[in-house]
Amino acid sequence: MSSHTLLQLRARGRLIARSAFIVLAVGGTAAPSVVRAQGVGPAPGYPFELRPFAGAYVPTGEQRDLLRDAFIVGGQMSYRIIPALAATGTFAWSPNKDHINRGDPLLDILQYDVGLEARAASWLQGRGWDLTPFAGLGVGGRTYSYRDFDADTRTRVAGYGALGGDIGLGHVGLRFEARDYLSRFTPLTGGGGPDTRNDVTLAAGLTFRF
Repeated sequence: MSSHTLLQLRARGRLIARSAFIVLAVGGTAAPSVVRAQGVGPAPGYPFELRPFAGAYVPTGEQRDLLRDAFIVGGQMSYRIIPALAATGTFAWSPNKDHINRGDPLLDILQYDVGLEARAASWLQGRGWDLTPFAGLGVGGRTYSYRDFDADTRTRVAGYGALGGDIGLGHVGLRFEARDYLSRFTPLTGGGGPDTRNDVTLAAGLTFRF
């Protein structure tokens, strides 16, 4: 493994660690007070979940020729249809840079999608908490928008597969999620035909149930 590859892996690790630390710090501050107010235990009759999150956007394959590793923030709204199945809508934003054009112009990436999550029975349970794994599939859109560069905004279809886990603390919780995205891509500037691109997001979020 080259020294350049090792530096890239270390940079990704630092980015992911910083993202998770921010969310966990917020969750660690807010969760105890909410749990004390609401009481610990399951939250029956509260099928909705609101979830701010933060994490890392990691382009792979040909997508790495255009974009860099970056921070990503967003929000989710989930509705638990039945205990084992939930519908989730997600909106996320990642500030990035275009490495192909001169000057590395700033490029905003907006991701929005809806999907279904299969939620297994809790793997682990303690006094007042539980760990529940999930897997999801969804589809939506992705918009690439330059801030100060003369190029049109492009919007394309994107789909994802997700794996993760929820740590429940009554009416609040923590989520850790990895998503693998496939998107239809057309060059943002110049010519060239469409192809399929791949990237990954790793995120942690604080869940509020109501």
